[in-house]
Amino acid sequence: MKKEDIKKVVLAYSGGLDTSIIIPWLKENYNNCEVIAVAANVGQADELEGLEEKAIKTGASKCYVLDLTDDYVDNYIIPCVKAGAIYEEYLLGTSHARPCIAKALADIAKKEGADAIAHGCTGKGNDQVRFELTFKHFCPNMTIIAPWREWDIKSREEEIDYAEAHNVPLKINRETNYSKDKNLWHLSHEGLDLEDTGNEPTYEKKGFLEMGVSPIDAPDKPTYVEIEFEQGKPVALDGKKMSAKNVILELNKLGGANGIGILDIVENRLVGMKCRGVYETPGGAILYKAHSVLETLCLDKITMHEKQKLAITYGELVYNGQWFTPLREALAAFVDKTQEKVTGKVRLKLYKGNMINAGVWSPYSLYSEEIATFGESDYNQKDADGFINLFGLPIKVAAMVNEENK
Repeated sequence: MKKEDIKKVVLAYSGGLDTSIIIPWLKENYNNCEVIAVAANVGQADELEGLEEKAIKTGASKCYVLDLTDDYVDNYIIPCVKAGAIYEEYLLGTSHARPCIAKALADIAKKEGADAIAHGCTGKGNDQVRFELTFKHFCPNMTIIAPWREWDIKSREEEIDYAEAHNVPLKINRETNYSKDKNLWHLSHEGLDLEDTGNEPTYEKKGFLEMGVSPIDAPDKPTYVEIEFEQGKPVALDGKKMSAKNVILELNKLGGANGIGILDIVENRLVGMKCRGVYETPGGAILYKAHSVLETLCLDKITMHEKQKLAITYGELVYNGQWFTPLREALAAFVDKTQEKVTGKVRLKLYKGNMINAGVWSPYSLYSEEIATFGESDYNQKDADGFINLFGLPIKVAAMVNEENK
Protein backbone atom coordinates (compact mmCIF):
# COMPACT_ATOMS: atom_id res chain seq x y z
CA MET A 1 0.00 0.00 0.00
CA LYS A 2 1.26 3.49 -0.84
CA LYS A 3 2.27 5.61 2.11
CA GLU A 4 -0.34 8.27 1.35
CA ASP A 5 -3.13 5.67 1.35
CA ILE A 6 -2.47 4.52 4.91
CA LYS A 7 -5.18 6.06 7.09
CA LYS A 8 -5.34 3.71 10.08
CA VAL A 9 -2.46 1.95 11.80
CA VAL A 10 -2.54 -0.58 14.63
CA LEU A 11 0.58 -0.30 16.79
CA ALA A 12 2.10 -2.93 19.08
CA TYR A 13 2.34 -0.69 22.15
CA SER A 14 4.26 -1.33 25.36
CA GLY A 15 4.62 2.19 26.66
CA GLY A 16 8.39 1.81 26.56
CA LEU A 17 10.79 4.18 24.84
CA ASP A 18 10.43 2.82 21.30
CA THR A 19 6.66 2.56 21.07
CA SER A 20 6.05 5.75 23.03
CA ILE A 21 7.67 7.90 20.37
CA ILE A 22 6.26 5.89 17.47
CA ILE A 23 2.75 7.28 18.00
CA PRO A 24 3.70 10.92 17.28
CA TRP A 25 6.20 9.78 14.62
CA LEU A 26 3.50 7.86 12.73
CA LYS A 27 1.18 10.84 12.78
CA GLU A 28 3.99 13.13 11.55
CA ASN A 29 5.15 10.81 8.78
CA TYR A 30 1.94 9.08 7.69
CA ASN A 31 -0.41 11.98 6.95
CA ASN A 32 -1.73 12.33 10.49
CA CYS A 33 -3.07 8.77 10.31
CA GLU A 34 -5.24 7.30 13.05
CA VAL A 35 -3.13 5.25 15.46
CA ILE A 36 -4.71 2.49 17.52
CA ALA A 37 -2.43 1.25 20.29
CA VAL A 38 -2.61 -2.38 21.37
CA ALA A 39 -0.92 -3.32 24.64
CA ALA A 40 -0.64 -7.01 25.46
CA ASN A 41 -0.56 -8.14 29.07
CA VAL A 42 1.77 -11.13 29.17
CA GLY A 43 2.54 -10.61 32.84
CA GLN A 44 4.68 -7.47 32.88
CA ALA A 45 2.73 -6.20 35.92
CA ASP A 46 3.37 -2.55 36.80
CA GLU A 47 4.54 -1.75 33.27
CA LEU A 48 0.85 -1.72 32.26
CA GLU A 49 -0.10 1.04 34.67
CA GLY A 50 -1.40 4.16 32.93
CA LEU A 51 -0.78 2.81 29.44
CA GLU A 52 -4.17 3.71 28.01
CA GLU A 53 -4.01 7.30 29.30
CA LYS A 54 -0.44 7.70 28.05
CA ALA A 55 -1.28 6.36 24.58
CA ILE A 56 -4.22 8.74 24.18
CA LYS A 57 -2.21 11.73 25.41
CA THR A 58 0.54 11.05 22.89
CA GLY A 59 -1.86 10.84 19.95
CA ALA A 60 -3.54 7.44 19.78
CA SER A 61 -7.27 7.37 19.05
CA LYS A 62 -7.77 4.42 21.39
CA CYS A 63 -5.77 1.82 23.29
CA TYR A 64 -6.61 -1.83 23.78
CA VAL A 65 -5.08 -3.54 26.82
CA LEU A 66 -5.44 -7.29 26.26
CA ASP A 67 -4.97 -9.90 28.98
CA LEU A 68 -3.09 -12.68 27.19
CA THR A 69 -1.56 -14.29 30.26
CA ASP A 70 -3.51 -17.57 30.17
CA ASP A 71 -3.12 -17.89 26.40
CA TYR A 72 0.60 -17.18 26.71
CA VAL A 73 1.15 -19.81 29.40
CA ASP A 74 -1.06 -22.58 28.06
CA ASN A 75 -0.39 -22.27 24.33
CA TYR A 76 3.20 -21.02 24.17
CA ILE A 77 5.14 -21.52 27.40
CA ILE A 78 3.94 -24.99 28.36
CA PRO A 79 4.46 -26.50 24.88
CA CYS A 80 8.09 -25.30 25.10
CA VAL A 81 8.52 -26.74 28.60
CA LYS A 82 7.18 -30.10 27.45
CA ALA A 83 9.51 -30.00 24.45
CA GLY A 84 12.51 -29.01 26.57
CA ALA A 85 13.06 -26.28 23.98
CA ILE A 86 16.08 -24.09 24.70
CA TYR A 87 18.18 -21.81 22.53
CA GLU A 88 21.82 -21.68 23.62
CA GLU A 89 20.82 -21.98 27.33
CA TYR A 90 18.19 -19.23 26.86
CA LEU A 91 14.69 -20.25 27.97
CA LEU A 92 12.95 -18.29 25.18
CA GLY A 93 11.20 -15.69 27.36
CA THR A 94 10.96 -13.01 24.68
CA SER A 95 10.83 -15.49 21.81
CA HIS A 96 7.56 -17.27 22.65
CA ALA A 97 5.85 -14.10 23.88
CA ARG A 98 6.11 -12.42 20.48
CA PRO A 99 3.93 -14.79 18.42
CA CYS A 100 1.30 -14.68 21.17
CA ILE A 101 1.26 -10.86 21.07
CA ALA A 102 1.47 -10.63 17.28
CA LYS A 103 -1.47 -12.99 16.76
CA ALA A 104 -3.64 -10.80 19.01
CA LEU A 105 -2.40 -7.71 17.17
CA ALA A 106 -3.37 -9.21 13.81
CA ASP A 107 -6.84 -9.98 15.16
CA ILE A 108 -7.32 -6.34 16.25
CA ALA A 109 -5.99 -5.02 12.93
CA LYS A 110 -8.55 -7.08 11.01
CA LYS A 111 -11.32 -6.15 13.43
CA GLU A 112 -10.54 -2.42 13.12
CA GLY A 113 -10.10 -2.50 9.35
CA ALA A 114 -6.56 -1.16 9.67
CA ASP A 115 -4.40 -0.40 6.66
CA ALA A 116 -1.15 -1.29 8.41
CA ILE A 117 0.43 -2.77 11.51
CA ALA A 118 3.42 -1.10 13.18
CA HIS A 119 5.93 -2.34 15.73
CA GLY A 120 8.87 -0.83 17.59
CA CYS A 121 11.46 -3.53 16.95
CA THR A 122 14.88 -2.45 15.77
CA GLY A 123 16.49 -3.58 12.53
CA LYS A 124 19.20 -5.31 14.57
CA GLY A 125 16.99 -7.57 16.62
CA ASN A 126 15.13 -10.87 16.47
CA ASP A 127 11.73 -9.49 17.48
CA GLN A 128 11.11 -7.80 14.13
CA VAL A 129 11.22 -11.25 12.53
CA ARG A 130 9.02 -12.85 15.18
CA PHE A 131 6.34 -10.18 14.82
CA GLU A 132 6.38 -10.03 11.07
CA LEU A 133 6.38 -13.78 10.39
CA THR A 134 3.29 -14.01 12.58
CA PHE A 135 1.66 -11.13 10.68
CA LYS A 136 2.46 -12.87 7.39
CA HIS A 137 0.65 -15.96 8.68
CA PHE A 138 -2.52 -14.26 9.97
CA CYS A 139 -2.83 -11.19 7.69
CA PRO A 140 -0.52 -11.83 4.72
CA ASN A 141 -1.63 -8.78 2.74
CA MET A 142 -1.34 -6.26 5.59
CA THR A 143 1.25 -3.47 5.22
CA ILE A 144 3.89 -3.57 7.96
CA ILE A 145 5.55 -0.39 9.26
CA ALA A 146 8.84 -0.73 11.13
CA PRO A 147 9.94 2.82 12.05
CA TRP A 148 13.45 1.74 13.08
CA ARG A 149 13.99 0.74 9.44
CA GLU A 150 12.69 4.11 8.19
CA TRP A 151 13.52 6.97 10.52
CA ASP A 152 16.77 8.89 10.98
CA ILE A 153 17.02 8.11 14.71
CA LYS A 154 20.20 6.12 15.28
CA SER A 155 20.36 5.46 19.02
CA ARG A 156 18.35 5.27 22.23
CA GLU A 157 19.84 8.63 23.22
CA GLU A 158 18.32 10.19 20.10
CA GLU A 159 15.02 8.49 20.92
CA ILE A 160 15.06 10.21 24.31
CA ASP A 161 15.79 13.52 22.57
CA TYR A 162 12.76 12.96 20.31
CA ALA A 163 10.55 12.04 23.26
CA GLU A 164 11.56 15.16 25.18
CA ALA A 165 10.96 17.36 22.12
CA HIS A 166 7.46 15.92 21.71
CA ASN A 167 6.57 15.94 25.42
CA VAL A 168 6.34 12.15 25.59
CA PRO A 169 6.67 11.07 29.28
CA LEU A 170 9.27 8.39 30.02
CA LYS A 171 9.97 6.26 33.06
CA ILE A 172 13.66 5.91 32.23
CA ASN A 173 16.64 8.24 32.15
CA ARG A 174 19.90 8.29 30.22
CA GLU A 175 21.89 6.66 33.04
CA THR A 176 19.59 3.68 33.68
CA ASN A 177 18.55 3.05 30.12
CA TYR A 178 18.95 -0.73 29.94
CA SER A 179 16.87 -2.28 27.20
CA LYS A 180 14.50 -4.60 29.06
CA ASP A 181 11.74 -7.02 28.21
CA LYS A 182 9.55 -8.33 31.01
CA ASN A 183 6.72 -10.84 31.22
CA LEU A 184 5.53 -13.47 33.67
CA TRP A 185 8.23 -15.88 32.46
CA HIS A 186 11.36 -13.73 32.45
CA LEU A 187 13.14 -10.38 32.42
CA SER A 188 15.95 -9.54 29.99
CA HIS A 189 18.62 -6.85 30.34
CA GLU A 190 20.70 -5.50 27.45
CA GLY A 191 22.78 -2.41 26.75
CA LEU A 192 24.89 0.04 28.78
CA ASP A 193 27.75 -1.71 30.63
CA LEU A 194 26.54 -5.13 29.44
CA GLU A 195 27.65 -4.28 25.90
CA ASP A 196 31.25 -4.84 27.06
CA THR A 197 31.55 -8.60 27.53
CA GLY A 198 34.38 -8.01 29.99
CA ASN A 199 32.07 -6.33 32.49
CA GLU A 200 30.58 -8.45 35.26
CA PRO A 201 26.86 -7.77 35.72
CA THR A 202 26.07 -5.82 38.89
CA TYR A 203 23.90 -8.53 40.42
CA GLU A 204 24.31 -7.23 43.96
CA LYS A 205 23.51 -3.62 43.04
CA LYS A 206 20.07 -2.61 44.24
CA GLY A 207 17.56 -2.44 41.39
CA PHE A 208 19.48 -4.44 38.80
CA LEU A 209 17.78 -7.77 39.42
CA GLU A 210 14.01 -7.38 39.57
CA MET A 211 12.67 -10.94 39.79
CA GLY A 212 15.00 -12.14 42.51
CA VAL A 213 18.33 -11.74 44.26
CA SER A 214 21.91 -12.67 43.57
CA PRO A 215 22.88 -16.15 44.86
CA ILE A 216 25.24 -14.31 47.21
CA ASP A 217 22.27 -12.60 48.84
CA ALA A 218 20.07 -15.71 48.93
CA PRO A 219 19.25 -17.41 52.26
CA ASP A 220 21.78 -19.73 53.89
CA LYS A 221 19.02 -22.31 54.40
CA PRO A 222 17.73 -24.36 51.43
CA THR A 223 14.12 -24.31 50.27
CA TYR A 224 12.37 -27.50 49.17
CA VAL A 225 9.68 -27.46 46.49
CA GLU A 226 7.51 -30.25 45.05
CA ILE A 227 5.99 -29.93 41.58
CA GLU A 228 3.38 -32.32 40.21
CA PHE A 229 2.91 -32.92 36.50
CA GLU A 230 0.17 -34.56 34.45
CA GLN A 231 1.16 -35.48 30.89
CA GLY A 232 4.05 -33.04 31.08
CA LYS A 233 2.03 -30.08 32.35
CA PRO A 234 2.48 -28.69 35.88
CA VAL A 235 -0.73 -29.05 37.88
CA ALA A 236 0.25 -28.64 41.54
CA LEU A 237 2.84 -27.07 43.80
CA ASP A 238 3.67 -28.44 47.24
CA GLY A 239 0.49 -30.51 47.16
CA LYS A 240 -1.81 -27.64 46.19
CA LYS A 241 -3.60 -27.91 42.85
CA MET A 242 -3.33 -24.79 40.69
CA SER A 243 -3.17 -23.60 37.10
CA ALA A 244 0.09 -23.70 35.18
CA LYS A 245 0.15 -19.90 35.28
CA ASN A 246 -0.07 -19.83 39.06
CA VAL A 247 2.58 -22.54 39.34
CA ILE A 248 4.93 -20.30 37.36
CA LEU A 249 4.08 -17.22 39.42
CA GLU A 250 4.68 -19.06 42.70
CA LEU A 251 7.92 -20.59 41.42
CA ASN A 252 9.06 -17.10 40.41
CA LYS A 253 8.81 -16.08 44.05
CA LEU A 254 10.58 -19.18 45.38
CA GLY A 255 13.22 -19.19 42.67
CA GLY A 256 13.82 -15.46 42.87
CA ALA A 257 14.31 -15.56 46.63
CA ASN A 258 16.94 -18.29 46.20
CA GLY A 259 18.90 -16.72 43.35
CA ILE A 260 17.69 -19.25 40.77
CA GLY A 261 17.56 -18.77 37.01
CA ILE A 262 20.08 -15.98 36.32
CA LEU A 263 21.81 -16.33 32.95
CA ASP A 264 24.56 -14.16 31.45
CA ILE A 265 25.04 -15.17 27.82
CA VAL A 266 26.48 -14.02 24.51
CA GLU A 267 24.00 -15.46 22.03
CA ASN A 268 23.83 -15.75 18.27
CA ARG A 269 21.00 -13.57 16.98
CA LEU A 270 19.00 -14.62 13.95
CA VAL A 271 20.16 -11.52 12.04
CA GLY A 272 23.79 -12.65 12.21
CA MET A 273 25.40 -10.74 15.06
CA LYS A 274 26.28 -11.83 18.55
CA CYS A 275 24.70 -9.99 21.47
CA ARG A 276 25.12 -10.10 25.22
CA GLY A 277 22.19 -10.25 27.61
CA VAL A 278 21.35 -11.08 31.19
CA TYR A 279 18.15 -13.04 31.73
CA GLU A 280 16.16 -13.67 34.89
CA THR A 281 13.94 -16.76 34.63
CA PRO A 282 13.53 -18.04 38.20
CA GLY A 283 10.31 -20.04 37.91
CA GLY A 284 11.03 -21.17 34.37
CA ALA A 285 14.44 -22.57 35.30
CA ILE A 286 12.86 -24.62 38.10
CA LEU A 287 10.07 -25.87 35.85
CA TYR A 288 12.47 -26.96 33.08
CA LYS A 289 14.67 -28.73 35.64
CA ALA A 290 11.77 -30.55 37.32
CA HIS A 291 10.23 -31.61 34.02
CA SER A 292 13.57 -32.95 32.80
CA VAL A 293 14.06 -34.94 36.00
CA LEU A 294 10.61 -36.51 35.67
CA GLU A 295 11.32 -37.53 32.08
CA THR A 296 14.33 -39.55 33.24
CA LEU A 297 11.83 -41.89 34.88
CA CYS A 298 9.07 -41.90 32.31
CA LEU A 299 10.69 -41.89 28.88
CA ASP A 300 12.40 -44.86 27.28
CA LYS A 301 15.96 -44.41 26.06
CA ILE A 302 15.46 -43.95 22.30
CA THR A 303 12.45 -41.66 22.73
CA MET A 304 14.33 -39.48 25.22
CA HIS A 305 17.40 -39.22 23.02
CA GLU A 306 15.41 -38.37 19.90
CA LYS A 307 13.39 -35.83 21.86
CA GLN A 308 16.58 -34.19 23.11
CA LYS A 309 17.82 -33.83 19.52
CA LEU A 310 14.54 -32.36 18.32
CA ALA A 311 14.45 -29.97 21.27
CA ILE A 312 17.31 -28.08 19.62
CA THR A 313 15.29 -27.71 16.42
CA TYR A 314 12.17 -26.73 18.39
CA GLY A 315 14.14 -24.07 20.26
CA GLU A 316 15.61 -22.68 17.05
CA LEU A 317 12.17 -22.47 15.42
CA VAL A 318 10.80 -20.52 18.38
CA TYR A 319 13.83 -18.27 18.60
CA ASN A 320 13.69 -17.58 14.85
CA GLY A 321 10.03 -16.56 14.90
CA GLN A 322 8.77 -19.68 13.14
CA TRP A 323 6.07 -20.59 15.63
CA PHE A 324 3.26 -20.75 13.09
CA THR A 325 4.92 -23.23 10.75
CA PRO A 326 4.11 -26.83 9.80
CA LEU A 327 7.37 -28.09 11.29
CA ARG A 328 6.81 -26.47 14.70
CA GLU A 329 3.28 -27.89 14.77
CA ALA A 330 4.53 -31.34 13.75
CA LEU A 331 7.17 -31.28 16.48
CA ALA A 332 4.51 -30.23 18.99
CA ALA A 333 2.44 -33.28 18.02
CA PHE A 334 5.48 -35.51 18.54
CA VAL A 335 6.14 -33.90 21.93
CA ASP A 336 2.51 -34.37 23.04
CA LYS A 337 2.79 -38.08 22.22
CA THR A 338 5.94 -38.39 24.32
CA GLN A 339 4.23 -36.70 27.27
CA GLU A 340 1.30 -39.11 27.63
CA LYS A 341 2.93 -40.82 30.63
CA VAL A 342 5.08 -37.96 31.93
CA THR A 343 3.05 -37.82 35.11
CA GLY A 344 4.40 -37.68 38.63
CA LYS A 345 6.07 -35.54 41.27
CA VAL A 346 9.52 -33.99 41.54
CA ARG A 347 11.14 -32.55 44.65
CA LEU A 348 13.98 -30.03 44.27
CA LYS A 349 16.19 -28.34 46.83
CA LEU A 350 16.84 -24.69 46.01
CA TYR A 351 20.01 -23.25 47.46
CA LYS A 352 21.94 -20.13 46.43
CA GLY A 353 21.32 -20.41 42.70
CA ASN A 354 21.42 -24.23 42.65
CA MET A 355 18.63 -26.71 41.94
CA ILE A 356 19.43 -30.05 43.56
CA ASN A 357 17.46 -33.25 42.93
CA ALA A 358 15.72 -34.35 46.12
CA GLY A 359 13.33 -37.07 44.90
CA VAL A 360 11.17 -38.09 41.96
CA TRP A 361 8.13 -40.38 41.74
CA SER A 362 5.84 -41.54 38.93
CA PRO A 363 3.20 -44.27 38.50
CA TYR A 364 4.68 -44.74 35.01
CA SER A 365 8.30 -45.02 36.15
CA LEU A 366 10.42 -47.28 33.94
CA TYR A 367 13.03 -47.54 36.67
CA SER A 368 13.03 -50.91 38.43
CA GLU A 369 14.92 -51.07 41.70
CA GLU A 370 14.60 -54.88 41.55
CA ILE A 371 16.49 -55.00 38.24
CA ALA A 372 18.97 -52.17 38.84
CA THR A 373 19.97 -53.14 42.40
CA PHE A 374 23.54 -54.11 43.29
CA GLY A 375 21.98 -56.64 45.62
CA GLU A 376 20.51 -60.02 44.73
CA SER A 377 17.93 -60.01 41.94
CA ASP A 378 16.42 -62.18 39.20
CA TYR A 379 18.62 -60.50 36.59
CA ASN A 380 20.78 -63.15 34.84
CA GLN A 381 24.21 -61.61 34.44
CA LYS A 382 25.31 -64.39 32.05
CA ASP A 383 22.91 -62.95 29.46
CA ALA A 384 25.48 -60.19 28.91
CA ASP A 385 27.84 -62.70 27.21
CA GLY A 386 25.70 -63.10 24.12
CA PHE A 387 24.75 -59.45 24.05
CA ILE A 388 28.36 -58.26 24.07
CA ASN A 389 29.41 -60.85 21.47
CA LEU A 390 26.74 -59.63 19.05
CA PHE A 391 27.13 -55.95 19.88
CA GLY A 392 30.91 -56.17 19.42
CA LEU A 393 30.84 -58.38 16.32
CA PRO A 394 31.50 -55.52 13.82
CA ILE A 395 34.53 -54.39 15.88
CA LYS A 396 35.88 -57.94 16.04
CA VAL A 397 35.42 -58.58 12.30
CA ALA A 398 37.11 -55.28 11.38
CA ALA A 399 40.07 -56.12 13.62
CA MET A 400 40.42 -59.59 12.06
CA VAL A 401 40.35 -58.19 8.52
CA ASN A 402 42.94 -55.52 9.39
CA GLU A 403 45.18 -58.18 10.93
CA GLU A 404 44.98 -60.36 7.81
CA ASN A 405 45.93 -57.46 5.53
CA LYS A 406 49.01 -56.28 7.43
